[in-house]
Amino acid sequence: MSLLDDLKMYLRFASGLREYARHRLTPEQARETIRRRMAQREANFLRFVERGIFGYAKSPYRPLMKLAGCEFADIREMVKSRGLEKTLSGLRRAGVYVSYEEFKGRTPMVRQGKTYPVTARDFENPFLKVHYQGETGGTTGVGRRVPLELDHQAEHAPQLIMALQAHGCLGAPSAVWRGPIPDATGMNYMLRAIRHGHLPQKWFITHLTGDSKPRLSYRLAAHCFVNIMRMLSVPVPRPRPLRLSQADVLARWAEKTLETHVACCIQTTVSRALWICDAAQRAGMDLGGTVFFVSGEPITRAKARVIQHAGARYINAYGMFELGQMGLSCANPQCSDEVHLISDCFGLITHPRTLPQGETVNALNFTSLLPTAPLLMLNAEIDDHAVVEDRSCGCPLGDLGYTLHLSQISSYTKLVSGGASFMGRDVVRVLEQVLPEKLGGGPLDYQLLEEEDQAGFTRVHLVVSPRVKIEDENMVKSLFLQSLKEGPDSYSWASSLWNEGQVLQIRRMEPFTTSRGKHLSLWRRKEPRC
Repeated sequence: MSLLDDLKMYLRFASGLREYARHRLTPEQARETIRRRMAQREANFLRFVERGIFGYAKSPYRPLMKLAGCEFADIREMVKSRGLEKTLSGLRRAGVYVSYEEFKGRTPMVRQGKTYPVTARDFENPFLKVHYQGETGGTTGVGRRVPLELDHQAEHAPQLIMALQAHGCLGAPSAVWRGPIPDATGMNYMLRAIRHGHLPQKWFITHLTGDSKPRLSYRLAAHCFVNIMRMLSVPVPRPRPLRLSQADVLARWAEKTLETHVACCIQTTVSRALWICDAAQRAGMDLGGTVFFVSGEPITRAKARVIQHAGARYINAYGMFELGQMGLSCANPQCSDEVHLISDCFGLITHPRTLPQGETVNALNFTSLLPTAPLLMLNAEIDDHAVVEDRSCGCPLGDLGYTLHLSQISSYTKLVSGGASFMGRDVVRVLEQVLPEKLGGGPLDYQLLEEEDQAGFTRVHLVVSPRVKIEDENMVKSLFLQSLKEGPDSYSWASSLWNEGQVLQIRRMEPFTTSRGKHLSLWRRKEPRC
């Protein structure tokens, strides 16, 4: 996008903010909006297919529909006779889906011996009035710019209101700690908060040593957003930089706030919530009454225990930056990461995917239902699998019709190094549960770092924080490999191969954190390309 295009986009942004800021949404209105959209799911899906596929000549789904022998009239009849989810399943069996690698534009679509080249931009919604852009964190590859619309934030505000109310913190004082723009999650949260009229008091952005300045257009967008909101008498706080080592700032804000309020809410990533909890415990502070609204990483049992041990609670938001929030914490969960599917915005089916280890998982396939969705998705895989259950839980979100529950959500991306293969979730179990229990420390003190040495061999470094006191590094390696052997039978051989090839090394240093403040248990060092 050229500088002129950027300028035009941000002029639309500035103009659109004035109208956007005029509207407020009560909990009753939010509840009614969700129920109305739940009743219109099938109609919204048909509108998306008619306009976004058959009415859009460049749609990457059109050749797939042609191969499947489907016209719009066929889809309409299928929905009428079978319902939405069964229609999606039928289309999936007929080859109408997009794999994760295809959705990211990394591989062409191959169906019935025919190849269709695609790029990531082919899946962008061409009907948006783009007001601003954000950028993905590039966790699994190069970050991508994503077009965003103010109406999209307005359409997701009802779910935020209902989630905060269900967990008892709607209207509580709040703070935000997210990454700097082009990470737009902080701004998105502000925009949604404007709709229910309870703006955060503090807005922090993660600042890491060596961070480069964001593009001028991104810095102008943040400056423009705050200034326009204040001109409109909307008291949006100015974002302030905050290092991970300064997490005590938010812990102390929470402690002081709880002197006069029964609850407060901090919107951040999972790992940053753990940094705050750690700072609070080291300072002897009690975070009872604090609710962390977390996203960006799986909320494993180990991480959940750290938050709860500090006296705090959490609301888990499951999603992708490109898609928004797709799931929100159940208020009566059976698992630490259990969420309700936001069913008025997304359709979901699962499809069996067999992994190299022989395990079959339920790969999640999402379909976008609302016209303001940044990306057009029809049975799009997002590299995640989960346990999916349709049940009544008795919580306020379930009463809205959100009866589909997702839990044990995990990427099916594997760790392949030194000729051996491990499932990422099994490695995470050892890093976040076994090692802290046996050696001390917490979930953020261990990490696997994969990189090549000067000879081109892949080495996997078990990164251990210097805060963890160990006397024998060989014992640590043995414990790690032995713990992996407790997994599938193939792990025993793979662990022995790692040991024999000296693939696993110990490195005493603080684990790496992404520019967005994420702690990744599995980290691959990216080498510069020619």
